[in-house]
Amino acid sequence: MSSTTSSDHDLDLHLGHDDIVIRRRYETLSIVNDVLLGLEFLVGSVLFMSDSTATAGTWLFIVGSVQMLIRPTIRLVRRIHLTRRNGPGGHESSQDF
Repeated sequence: MSSTTSSDHDLDLHLGHDDIVIRRRYETLSIVNDVLLGLEFLVGSVLFMSDSTATAGTWLFIVGSVQMLIRPTIRLVRRIHLTRRNGPGGHESSQDF
């Protein structure tokens, strides 16, 4: 699939099978990370309701905070991967995750 959009800058999109596979893998990884992150913060919040489980809740918040750093790392690795594959720009979209 190939298309050109005119605005301030032209954008050429070349989506071959390999590009789609790469994008889907990173998107899936990002979604799994987001689901785990949400679950960790939810369970951590519930654990804060009792003094006896507050320490476990604190650890879940710490792990969740580390996972918040994983998402931009996934995006950076994906961008580098696409740049190596497609050249500068890596055909990113404003709707990328």
